[in-house]
Amino acid sequence: MLDCQIPAWTSVRDLPRAHGEPLGQGRIRVAPEDFQVEEILGFEPDGEGDHLLLWVRKTSANTEWVARKLAGLLQVPSSTIGYAGLKDRHAITLQWFSVPRPRQGESDWTRLESLGIQVLAEHPHRRKLKRGALAGNRFRLLIRDFSPSAPLLERRLGLIRDCGVPDYFGEQRFGHDDGNLRRAHDLLTGQAGRVSRHERGLWLSAARSQIFNELLAERVRLGNWDQPIPGDCLQLDGSHSYFLAEDIDDALTARAAAMDLHPSGPLWGEGELATRGEIRHLESALAARFSPWPTGLSRLGMRQERRSLRLQARDLVGAQSDAGLRLELTLPAGAYATAVLREILVWA
Repeated sequence: MLDCQIPAWTSVRDLPRAHGEPLGQGRIRVAPEDFQVEEILGFEPDGEGDHLLLWVRKTSANTEWVARKLAGLLQVPSSTIGYAGLKDRHAITLQWFSVPRPRQGESDWTRLESLGIQVLAEHPHRRKLKRGALAGNRFRLLIRDFSPSAPLLERRLGLIRDCGVPDYFGEQRFGHDDGNLRRAHDLLTGQAGRVSRHERGLWLSAARSQIFNELLAERVRLGNWDQPIPGDCLQLDGSHSYFLAEDIDDALTARAAAMDLHPSGPLWGEGELATRGEIRHLESALAARFSPWPTGLSRLGMRQERRSLRLQARDLVGAQSDAGLRLELTLPAGAYATAVLREILVWA
């Protein structure tokens, strides 16, 4: 067991912004219909197989709770239920789940409707749905009590469309009052005792997400979060693939400006940092501030990965209404709509 003081971290609300001060304050998630999310699966159901893909509309329910209710209805273990992404409770979400195909007859999905769960469609499929098997998510958001001037709002939305935003992990990742980080520290220093596989994964993901956020915050302060630097690992837009760019030429600079390539940051784990030069030094120095977390993440089996530092908000439109500001946008899987919102406003 390691006796180590818990590292100091920056809360999500205090992370630096890329496009200036917020335009005002508003309220989000006042009602479930204020935050609507629709998954984009990225592939077609097989049309045959031992599983069903369910297209589910859920209201005021988190993903894992819905998975347990589906398992209960079918009388199967919760581990046999698949889903591609975790979605907020305080929202209306259109989301895909996979379930084992019932051996006898059809299931009565209407029994779940009183719980805020509606099965809108079902399709035979060969495989259980895996986490991350998404192309992205569409968001329809209402921000109440927020009415910036039209020119300021359009200028800010234009900056976000043209330049993207820092791809921070959102507050949901870290739990209430950053509780997932405190539990991660106990786990990484051998003080957590016996924990479930689910809790272990949740807490380890929170720890390396925080290290990523801190690195991204430093690059926002340096003004190069969206610009390739010699020694960067550049990630292809819409892909997890990346390559080392030891030298930056005009072609790479142009591709980054067009948001075809993005600088990336480490998701800490076992293995060598892929970066070189001053970028590698910056990433190593930042991780050292969180000792012994990096060593613990490697020891507990997390593997070194990369995440884009920049988030591109596609199809971003905003319109004022009597209720407030309505926003629509599309984001890649794993991105947080709140990373875009925080570049526009602060919320209660």
